[in-house]
Amino acid sequence: MSDRAKILIVEDDAPLADLLRWHVTQAGFDCVQTADGEEALLLIEEERPDLVLLDWMIENISGIEVCRRIRRKADFASLPVIMLTARSDEDDRLRGLETGADDYITKPFSPAEVIMRIRAVLRRSRPAMSGAVIQVGAISMDTSAYTVTRDDVPIQLGPTEYRLLRYFMERPGRALSRMQLLDGVWGRESDIEIRTVDVHIRRLRSALNIGGKSDIIRTVRAVGYAINP
Repeated sequence: MSDRAKILIVEDDAPLADLLRWHVTQAGFDCVQTADGEEALLLIEEERPDLVLLDWMIENISGIEVCRRIRRKADFASLPVIMLTARSDEDDRLRGLETGADDYITKPFSPAEVIMRIRAVLRRSRPAMSGAVIQVGAISMDTSAYTVTRDDVPIQLGPTEYRLLRYFMERPGRALSRMQLLDGVWGRESDIEIRTVDVHIRRLRSALNIGGKSDIIRTVRAVGYAINP
């Protein structure tokens, strides 16, 4: 099990891709990698990364088009994208940003700069990376004290429900599949059955909705669940 952010690297220059992967992993992030735009879109669906490091010139589909398609999907409209490109003209930079990129790094660059930019974008998109308290609506989680409150009222959670809620709160509004929740909360090597996710979702809902509170965990038909911001 890992609470680390997952970075998808989309880069068709193999030596550069391997260099980026090494530095991203050394910086404490999980990493997925592809050289192909079509596969990148599939990996976004399957792996649900927390950030995409996207080269402008890649195979099959350009990075600009990949970014455009990401922004068209409701589930990924807020997925952070940093574009990598050899294009240094201001018009190209503006085009990348207007397409929906959150940041833009011009080649050549230092790996340290890339890591710095990743951390900066993640701090804006995942509040849990910039402090001990995660806030989603009326729900507040103090990750250092392991406490949860709703409207300032303490919520009692078991260890699994706490991890499940944290996974949701670090990805507010995003639809998460049962398999993704199983992988993110219990771990890839877990032998827990997938229907166990539904059991713990019910327990989490029961704890969060105590006192007649509204249900903030949304069931997404044919996908899984999401927490409403």
